[in-house]
This record gives sequence, structure tokens and C-alpha cells, in this order.
Amino acid sequence: MKLNYKRTILAGLAFMSISGFWGMYDAVTPLILKDSFHLNEVLNGVVMAMDNVFAIILLPLFGIWSDKTNTKLGKRMPFIAIGTLLAVIAMFFMPYADNTRNLVLFLVSTGAVLLSMSFYRSPAVALMPDITPRELRSKGNAVIMLMGTAGVIYSMIMIKLLVKTPEGAATPNYMPLFLSMMIFMFVSTVVLVLTVPENKWSKEVKDNETPEEKAENQNAGKKISKAKLKSLIFILLSVFFWYMSYNAVNTAFSRYSTQVLGLKDGSYATYMLVATVIAVISYLPIGIISSKLGRKKVIMGGVIGLASAFLICTFVNGGGVLLYILFGIVGVSWGAINVNSFPMAVEIASDGDEGRYTGYYYTFSMAAQVLTPVLSGVFLQYVSYRSLFPYGVVFAALAFFTMSQVKHGDIVTGQKKSLLEHFDVDD
Repeated sequence: MKLNYKRTILAGLAFMSISGFWGMYDAVTPLILKDSFHLNEVLNGVVMAMDNVFAIILLPLFGIWSDKTNTKLGKRMPFIAIGTLLAVIAMFFMPYADNTRNLVLFLVSTGAVLLSMSFYRSPAVALMPDITPRELRSKGNAVIMLMGTAGVIYSMIMIKLLVKTPEGAATPNYMPLFLSMMIFMFVSTVVLVLTVPENKWSKEVKDNETPEEKAENQNAGKKISKAKLKSLIFILLSVFFWYMSYNAVNTAFSRYSTQVLGLKDGSYATYMLVATVIAVISYLPIGIISSKLGRKKVIMGGVIGLASAFLICTFVNGGGVLLYILFGIVGVSWGAINVNSFPMAVEIASDGDEGRYTGYYYTFSMAAQVLTPVLSGVFLQYVSYRSLFPYGVVFAALAFFTMSQVKHGDIVTGQKKSLLEHFDVDD
């Protein structure tokens, strides 16, 4: 069975627009809070943590709601369309409030945007497994992640081109940037709604299921078996632990690089860029390898790679070739984990429950992203900056243990006749 790349790319338009927004939001919002409204670092951090707090609470709720929805457009499309429209409308008032120096309006409009994004994030991510056969979801997720990367690249390009400080002004005018993102999100969603017949494609996937899968899917909305529940818990704990590991390094490496490695200015960014680029390059090959070896084995290899690279980084005292190699290993390891972890979580779900399990997945990943900057920061401040990479190793080791306990969520397809068959595209 071959992945329909055309369908997967079209379904990924929603995630592409979401990723584009977060790329812009994370880059410019802290600057607006600091430069325009003069919020200190603590208050700035509180505002920037709002999206993760909303995600922990709301993503499972909206995921479950979308599971129970049944319209002519489908289960996910109404959430995607309405959520995008509300987000685009609310988004306009963020740069307007910035230009008028209205902090209350800025915070209210930001809250409205974050609520709107939470409204459709789980349904948008759940769309891919809805229209993709179970054994192809790792490769499908690799394509979705590439679409997300395209969205981030768009936001970075727009920031570079459109963020300008008018003559005589103290801060940039972000209105052109926000307008470009509003158009990007609106157009992506319109194309998605017009080209993706969700009900039809979802039905085709269900019609092609084996009798065993169809029998299993009768349990949608019901309690899963104890064995599957145990695997789900261990998968979600693994997600929590490896985000605790990776995001601690991701958020603190800029400070670590100056305090420990002696790197100057923004040179640390080149190492993070290497990890990101290699992760992106690895997505599709990892998806193919996972379909042959199995998701769990590839994830376990990724966790070992992550822990090993962090362990060696502990003893590195400067920049250079070795550090580039280690961050390259971090990139491909993180790609191996990310491509397969979400498909494993939704694999346990019966058809019709993908939104619920998508919400569970994001609850655990977001909880880690809220907690780990604070916890790792305590170690950095009160122990030593040298504690950063050992901190990452410890949580990666915990992820390895919890992942070793997972017994469900993996599918290994039969061997292909030729590697080229993996790249066949069905129209």
C-alpha cells in the first residue's frame, strides 16, 4: 500500500498555516511585550506561557468534540474553518493595539487568538490519521511535519521582508507582517476546504480496513482494553519525558553557549540550525525506514541517539566540528522520535477517536514545555550551567524506559519490491 502524497499535502495545509502562525507569534510577541509595553521578563514569560496553558486544558476538549461532530464538511473541517476565521479576525487587533500602545487590547486580542488556535489545533492534526491508512501514518506524519516546516519558513521570510521600523519611530510596525500571516492562513484554509472532501476520503480508508480493524473500530468512544491503556499511558509519559529533555536544551542552549562554551554573539544559532535542518531532511527517510523496521524501534534508536549526543555534549568545552556533529545527531534523533510518536498514540485509538487521542498527545507535550524551562532553570541557577546536558540525559533515559514498556501502536508493513516504490504517488 502506498501513501497518497497529494492528499496528505492538501490535508497538511491546516498544519502549515498553524505552524506559520506560531513561528511568527513566538518570534515577535516577546519583542512587542518588551519594547512597546515594557513588560519585565517575568511578565513577558507569563504571557508567552498562555498558549501552552490553553493547550493543556483545551486541546483534548476540542479534540473530543470534533470526534463527535458529523457535518457535510466532515468532523474536522468545521473546526478548522471557524477557528481560522476567528483567529484571523482577532489577529488584526494585535498589531493595531501595538501601534496604539493599548496593552489591554493587546492582551485581550492575544487571548482571543490563542483560544481560536486552540479551537482547531487538535482537529487539524487529527485530519491526517482520519484519511490515512494506519500502516502509512508515520510517512503521512513526516509529510505533515514538512508542511509545518514550510509554514515556519514562510513566517521567517515575512519577518525578514516586512518588519521595518518607520523613520522616527521607536519600534517596528508589525501590521504588514500580521496582514501577510492573516492572508496566508485564510488562503491555506480556503484551499483546504475546497480540495479535501473529508467525508469521502475518510470513508475510503474505513472501507479498505481489514475485518479485524473494522471490529476493533466498533469501540470508538468506549474504554480501551487494559493492555492498550497501559501502552497509551507509557507512550504519553515518553512524550512528556523526551520533551522535558529536548526542550530544556532547546530553550537554554543560547545561555549555555555563552556561559560554558564561550561562544559569542549569535553563533550558537548555527548549531541549533544544523539540528533543525538535519531533522527536516530526515523526516521522509525516517518515515520510510519506520514502515520497514517499526515505529517503536526507530523511536528507541532516536532516544538513544538523543541521550548519547547530550551525554557527550556534557564534556565539550567549545564550539567546532564535534559540536556540529553532535547537534546533527540530535536533529536526526529528534526527527526519528517526532515522526513516529504521534502515529503511535493515535494508532491505539479506534476510528472516530483520533481527535481525543490527538488532544492527549498535545496535553503531555505541552505540559513538558511549560515545566521544563522552569525546572531546568532551577538547576542552571542553583547548581551549574553544566547541569543542562545531564538534565537532558536523565529525562531521555526515563523516556527510553517508558517507551520500552509500550506494547501497542506499532505496525510493520511487508517488504517492498524496490525502494523506489516508497516514492510512488497515487492521484
